[in-house]
This record gives sequence, C-alpha cells and structure tokens, in this order.
Amino acid sequence: MSPARRCSRTACGRAAVATLTYVYADQTAVLGPLSTYAEPHAYDLCEAHSERLSAPRGWEVLRLAADLSSQGPSSDDLLALADAVREAGRPVAPLRVAPAEETGRETGRRGHLRVLTTD
Repeated sequence: MSPARRCSRTACGRAAVATLTYVYADQTAVLGPLSTYAEPHAYDLCEAHSERLSAPRGWEVLRLAADLSSQGPSSDDLLALADAVREAGRPVAPLRVAPAEETGRETGRRGHLRVLTTD
C-alpha cells in the first residue's frame, strides 16, 4: 500500500487498497488488489469503499482476491535479483577481432582513435 495513493472517491482521504477497472464490452466491473501504478482509467478504492462497491444494473462485479502471501518479494524474486546483479558485475571479455589491413601510417593517437596518413 503506497501512502501517496488515496481513495478515488470524493471527500475520502483514506489509503487505497484496491483498484477498480471496467470492461465495457463485457459489462463487468473488476475489483482487484492495488495496481502497481496509478492508471488514468482505473479507480483506487479504500477498504470501506471496495467492500460496498456496486455496479450498474445488468453488470457483473468480479472481485479478485488479494493473495496476502504475495505481498513483497518472494525468495525466487530475491534470487533472480541477486543473479542479475552478479551477471552485471562480471567483467566483459574484450572482443578479439583481427585488425584490417592498414593502408596508412599512424601519426598520432588520442584515446582509442588513431590519426593515419595516406602515402
């Protein structure tokens, strides 16, 4: 639950715990766990407003149960992150390419650049 995300209902300042979206083609209101990012076409609701939610007549309300065990990173997530950090920290082997045949003579260098003259 992010302290910056508040309930979308007017005059409600409580923290949001669920996200409501509408699937107009199916006439379905979907209420699920708080989304990762605030979407412009979704509504964040506090616990009280999410429990009292009703949909228009003829619409279905689909409530997705929040999996409390998935709050925060799992051990698999942490291991994947550790592997990614290890991989990023490994030194990169230099690419070995046979030099092309040169037609000029090197007269100067600046970093990895060379100045060549043609005869």
